[in-house]
Amino acid sequence: MKHYDVVVIGAGNGGLTAAAATQRGGKTTLLLERHNIPGGCATSFVRGNFEFEVALHQLSGLGTESQPFVMRDIFNSLGVMDKVEFIQERDLYRLAVPGELDITLPASWKGLQKTLQEHFPEEEQAIVQFMDICEKVTLEGFLTLPKAKRSNNPEVLNDECAHFVKYGFRSALDVLSELFSNKKLITLISSYWNYVGVPPSQMLFSDLASMLYSYAVFKPWHIKGGSQSLSNALVESFIEAGGDVRFNCGAEKILTEAGGVTGVQLETGERVTCNAVISNASPLVTFNELLDHDQLPIKVQQDFKSRRMGTSAFVIYLGLDCTPEELGITAPSSFISSTLDWEAVSDRMEAFDSPLGGMITCYNLDDPDAAPPGKSQVALVCLQYGDVWQTVAPEEYVKTKYAFAEKLIDLIEQVYPKVRHFIEEIEVATPLTMMRYLNTPGGAIYGFKQTPEDSNLIRERLEGVNGLYSVGSWTSMGGFQPTYMAGESTARAVLKKLNQMEAQHV
Repeated sequence: MKHYDVVVIGAGNGGLTAAAATQRGGKTTLLLERHNIPGGCATSFVRGNFEFEVALHQLSGLGTESQPFVMRDIFNSLGVMDKVEFIQERDLYRLAVPGELDITLPASWKGLQKTLQEHFPEEEQAIVQFMDICEKVTLEGFLTLPKAKRSNNPEVLNDECAHFVKYGFRSALDVLSELFSNKKLITLISSYWNYVGVPPSQMLFSDLASMLYSYAVFKPWHIKGGSQSLSNALVESFIEAGGDVRFNCGAEKILTEAGGVTGVQLETGERVTCNAVISNASPLVTFNELLDHDQLPIKVQQDFKSRRMGTSAFVIYLGLDCTPEELGITAPSSFISSTLDWEAVSDRMEAFDSPLGGMITCYNLDDPDAAPPGKSQVALVCLQYGDVWQTVAPEEYVKTKYAFAEKLIDLIEQVYPKVRHFIEEIEVATPLTMMRYLNTPGGAIYGFKQTPEDSNLIRERLEGVNGLYSVGSWTSMGGFQPTYMAGESTARAVLKKLNQMEAQHV
């Protein structure tokens, strides 16, 4: 029976970074992936002449060469920066609410302030205050909050994270309503709630602040060749470091003894022993299906009882026989809404009614190579909960899927009226597609619902079985940067634990 120091289950963002980090940290690591390619959400697929990006809209946290940020350091440490080419986007997003407002925000902190003040001069001083709060909350969150939390001392927290304490734990809508009186401005600057999956009334202000600051200061990025290129690079780096990867091979059971991990049984029937397991599967799957016993730790049971499932998504992948300019696209990412009320948009996520809000991303606006010459690769997205789709009878599924696709295209065509006219290739994914492809409960794309009380700022790391670690969007804020960071931080925790174990046996 072969032995590994670490077995990583699932080659999504968290699993890939964790596997690469533990192997490069000197621990023999086996990476298991049920699919035939790595990446999970960070993959691509081909239809006709188009290679479609599955999920990445904007990568945050990379920074520039002259002003690097956390993800550049992580990718450097994992040996992938020289394997991937990153494409910088010039805008944060365009928000278009027909008849109400149509504003594009630049990917520049000074430019963002200038644009907001030009459109909302009556809020000039409030905008200055808002941006100052965003900067301080973000920097405190990255630089001093982790240390203050570890101290478990309220005085340290209040002294070193004063702005985070005052604003960070409140909802985005609460803070924005305190600062601003203009409803349109509030709607405009809270558009990134779509990247978390809960509306501004349920979203932590610290999450909104960090996204705006990180994207504007350290820029939004995409990846040449799509996120699949980065997934491939992480696997390549993992193998170069001596790692062992098995595709088309999932984990059948996590083997335990006396409350601790002892190994993994593969779907092939083979068993391997190990000292630690890092699971990129959801904790619900990990603890309810993969463990070799059904006695959940009390701590895990209590955690699950207080959780709500996060949202999934409905996505239309389009290959268009036109250029971005012919379609009228001027920003790579556009949020489109029929209302200024994000709460109403959120309510529609639990119904088959026509969506009130959605997003269109054009991948070849800033990277012409993302589509064949003279054509465009775009994705239309609206958030939807999986529960709605699980009520659809199998014989009605295809009809329901394409009927809803028509409604989403109707919404997008309020701003880009020629979409249907140029369709060359189309693929439609529903929350049921996400459930099947990602193997996540409810097809959740951001893990558990990211309400303030469920934030990883409040929740402790989910533990209960010695040597078993969960990683990915289910353990942190959803999205690409948070899941890469979760993989890296989990790997550090595993390396520390294994090194301590080795030192005790010397």
